[in-house]
Amino acid sequence: MCQVILFAVAVSFFSFWSVNWFLMHFSAIFYGIWKLFRKRRLTAATRNWPGVSILKPLVGADPNLESNLETFFAMNYPIYEILFCMHEDGDPSLEIVERLRKKYPEVRSRVFVGGERVGANMKINNLFPGYREAKYDLFFFSDAGVKVKADTLMDMVQHMTDRVGLVHQLPLVCDGEGFTNALEKVYFSTVCARIYLAAAMHGFNCHIGMSALMRRSVLSEIGGLEKFSNHLAEDYVLASAVLSKGYKLVISSQPVWQNLESKRLSVFLARIARWTQIRFATQPHQVFVEPLFECLVNGLLGAWAARELFGWDPIPFYVLHVLVWLILDVILTIVVNGGVMPMNVFHFLACWIFRECSVLYPYLYAVFVPAIQWRAGIYRLDWGGQVKEAGLAPPSIR
Repeated sequence: MCQVILFAVAVSFFSFWSVNWFLMHFSAIFYGIWKLFRKRRLTAATRNWPGVSILKPLVGADPNLESNLETFFAMNYPIYEILFCMHEDGDPSLEIVERLRKKYPEVRSRVFVGGERVGANMKINNLFPGYREAKYDLFFFSDAGVKVKADTLMDMVQHMTDRVGLVHQLPLVCDGEGFTNALEKVYFSTVCARIYLAAAMHGFNCHIGMSALMRRSVLSEIGGLEKFSNHLAEDYVLASAVLSKGYKLVISSQPVWQNLESKRLSVFLARIARWTQIRFATQPHQVFVEPLFECLVNGLLGAWAARELFGWDPIPFYVLHVLVWLILDVILTIVVNGGVMPMNVFHFLACWIFRECSVLYPYLYAVFVPAIQWRAGIYRLDWGGQVKEAGLAPPSIR
């Protein structure tokens, strides 16, 4: 009886190991090649472009904020407005916004200060006055750390059809200095890109809400932005609501470029841990499932199963598994970065090894630390992703 159970477990593990390669690695690479950086000549004259209201939540200012915001003023799109939303008067971002508004008076823009308390989610509270006063039927939600190209908005709008409820973008990182920036580039070009592209290809919800285009009618149909104001993972819950109404989620052919100031390694690790905490609270079963998709853990399952089923030596099997995984991650990195390697091989390898060896940190943190530190607040998550405020974070980690 024990032998039968052991055999069944080995078959399950080996099947899982095998399917993971096709569902994740190869799906992501082939879909990325087909979808990303497709050349289109988009101009104001190619179609009757609808008006777009761009909503920018702002809290504080980092050294790259002005250059990031300026790319939105310089977009090649015929009709749009930029709605800057900040929590309080005197925010450092306000001076930057006013300077850019004077520099680009031809671009319609408005400033909303003070927010509106509709729930525990500070981002939605910030956005709500702008969301309520938006002029156009298309909403483009875009975080402060995002940098766009001249034709980014055209690219996103041309993906918006009647059956599409939300257009979003694969998150990547702009070039920067230091180990943390390189680590972020590797993380978003491999782990994040693999999951994001594979999920998008198979029609699953993979939305990360730093850049998203939606129609007013779809937002109204799912209850409006305020319905998600008590979720810290409002992007995922909102996208799930869109899917539940029969609409599709589509990624655009351009990634969203995060252009943030260089951060300490601890800040990056805290960010990844926070995302893991939110995912686990929203979908508790991922506590047990997610680690199985990681390279080192997945290889252990495959190596043990291969020994039990075929008598193969697990050590060479495991080494080959890691090597092929690394090669496919290099290929995926080149694909999502437009056909170029964004760093030299030595830097990539150092960051890749560090990330894979520290992979259990965010999972363990998510399990044993119930509080979430986000912006100026500390929150506690209930099962299902509902959020409750628990206090203010220390200034050093805001």
